Amino acid sequence: MSAPELIRIVSRDSPMALAQVERVKAELAAHSPSIATEVVPVRTTGDKWMGDLSKVEGKGAFTKEVDAALLAGEADLAVHCVKDIPADRPLPAGTTFAAFLERDDIRDALVHPDGLTLDRLPDGARVGTSSVRRTAQLAASHPHLNCVPFRGNANRRLAKLAAGEADALLLAVAGLHRIGRPDVISDILSQETMCPPIGAGVLALQCREDDTRTIDAVSVLNHPGTYREVTAERMFLHVLQGHCNSPIAGYATSHRNGDLSLRACVFTPDGKTVLNAHEWAGPLDPATLGTSVAVSLLRQGARELIDTIAH
Repeated sequence: MSAPELIRIVSRDSPMALAQVERVKAELAAHSPSIATEVVPVRTTGDKWMGDLSKVEGKGAFTKEVDAALLAGEADLAVHCVKDIPADRPLPAGTTFAAFLERDDIRDALVHPDGLTLDRLPDGARVGTSSVRRTAQLAASHPHLNCVPFRGNANRRLAKLAAGEADALLLAVAGLHRIGRPDVISDILSQETMCPPIGAGVLALQCREDDTRTIDAVSVLNHPGTYREVTAERMFLHVLQGHCNSPIAGYATSHRNGDLSLRACVFTPDGKTVLNAHEWAGPLDPATLGTSVAVSLLRQGARELIDTIAH
């Protein structure tokens, strides 16, 4: 089957999202230089709404308009951050994942104007984040700090920090690199200190199921190790049926011997209860590994914990 002459790529219109599209375009050009690309930026509900995400469909607020443009035929390929794609429900009917790009750094970073690390922040320091995952983990590990709500794209959050609306800020390492601002990082937190969100550091390419020409053209960008990790993580989240207000974290790791492991946690919002599970795949396929880790947490009471959180 011949490759398409043009692939129209739809994405959120934030600076980071557009930088992610540039990565996709560059990788596609390296594999298929004859294919032209065109960017179709859209403003999503999540980008326009600065309040509680649970009031506007949670994480689906960052994907709904992008999915609509793809399904309407206004674009051929959607670029998403996997962490923004809901896993408690299927992809929109008629769409499928065509590839997962090789994973970037999954860790979180602290940004402090004077270069302080997380452990050196004084009592009562205000840390900007609207992530329930980060808030719960900070409450557990650094209860002397105060989390203050911070919404908006990474550049906007950095501007709020500069304006004094918080003393420090938590952002993803990968995101800061994508917008060309790794210089602001004062501390990179280990996964043990701050367990990342499901799908951290991964870009997903989504197509219409019947668009086999585009699927074939972009599937060469799929990274097998990342595909296995994301499959395990998203199945884990799907079985748990977590929502946008659920403090759930976890990450899969592809090991040199070909094995796959998945570590995951569920927290109460105040960080006082932490459920942990960590398993290795062995003969299990990634989806079965994700299911097994979710079942382990459900046996510890994760269902009751998640269901007590309003959403």
